[in-house]
Amino acid sequence: METDFGGSFMSKVSKRFYLYFFLASALVAGALSFYASSHPDGLEKVAEDTGFLDTAKDSAVSGSPLADYGVAGLENERLSVGLSGIIGILVTALVAFAVFAIAKRLKSGAKN
Repeated sequence: METDFGGSFMSKVSKRFYLYFFLASALVAGALSFYASSHPDGLEKVAEDTGFLDTAKDSAVSGSPLADYGVAGLENERLSVGLSGIIGILVTALVAFAVFAIAKRLKSGAKN
């Protein structure tokens, strides 16, 4: 007996996989990101150890709504960090979806 693994079965499996992956990412970004290390990253640590950390200047986007791993204007730090993580995965998912949709359209156009 031959099993057809094309079409709707793979589509259903793929959709379920992406849904679970997205939910797991949202959990990590929204809830667990608050518990990330508060210690400086490697570059910041070297700058501190060598004595030039005080000469650092703010980034050009330091005043943006998602600067410094939080949402500007939210007083609750846990909510601010979690919400910025969720916004980050949403933006990343939208960009990925757009790129793959364009690639699929270009690929189908090349076949015709």
